[in-house]
Amino acid sequence: MENVNELGAAGEKRRPWNKGKLIGAKPPLTPKHVWSIRTRLQLEGRKRDLALFNLAIDSKLRGRDVVSIRVEDVAARGCALDRATVRQKKTGRPVKFELSEQTRQADDALGDA
Repeated sequence: MENVNELGAAGEKRRPWNKGKLIGAKPPLTPKHVWSIRTRLQLEGRKRDLALFNLAIDSKLRGRDVVSIRVEDVAARGCALDRATVRQKKTGRPVKFELSEQTRQADDALGDA
């Protein structure tokens, strides 16, 4: 006998919630998507979100590691650094990355606000 949970009210089979949806690892953002997100954040004046987004794209860190970064880690003495090192929580390994010009500008603008 079929499981009662799989049958709808009229006795027909219900459609699974994930049928036809992309399951598993999602494709990475394309440069077109990155530029559109950056543009939207700039137009809306969301400086903090823009700085975090740029930092996430440059560093390729996990979200947990990105939100735990402090201003002193990327902007010593009030100006953004060219390179930064952050220790990952999950692996404990340090990750070195270079900050792009856009990220440095966004960090400096955030510091001015």
